[in-house]
Amino acid sequence: MSRIIRSRTTGRVLVAAALLLTAGASVPAVASSTTPPPARSGSNGPAYDRVADFYGAYVDAVTDSGSGHLDTQLRAFYLTSGLRSRLATWENREHADGVLRAQDVPRAWKVTAGDSGMGHTWSTVRLTWGSAKHPTYTYLTVQSDLATKKISDIKQKS
Repeated sequence: MSRIIRSRTTGRVLVAAALLLTAGASVPAVASSTTPPPARSGSNGPAYDRVADFYGAYVDAVTDSGSGHLDTQLRAFYLTSGLRSRLATWENREHADGVLRAQDVPRAWKVTAGDSGMGHTWSTVRLTWGSAKHPTYTYLTVQSDLATKKISDIKQKS
């Protein structure tokens, strides 16, 4: 008798599971758009990718007043010690952020790869200021060491 009850119970469970799977398969997907969700990726690629990573993180860090000393930590990781020293001198003289060459924070940035030679590569960083309707831009030339991929110089592009 107990064998028959177990068999019926097992059969009922299997039938219920099959019904649930069938019902679930017939429900249409919730997504109403055919466009894939946004995605970002990264790799240990060329030096200008590191420049883009740095500027993206740095702009976020100086924008967010609650980030503590993240901007200093980012400088320590991405910039050579010589550049950090030169930036400190420039910042004391100009009373501005040497990485951004400004007293304010841009609302956007863009990094474009440049030429390479003699162990260095150069990138152009475009910083976007102002409103979306009336943007203004400043351009920086950023030098990176090819061996370490660390940023070794930042200059205002004329």
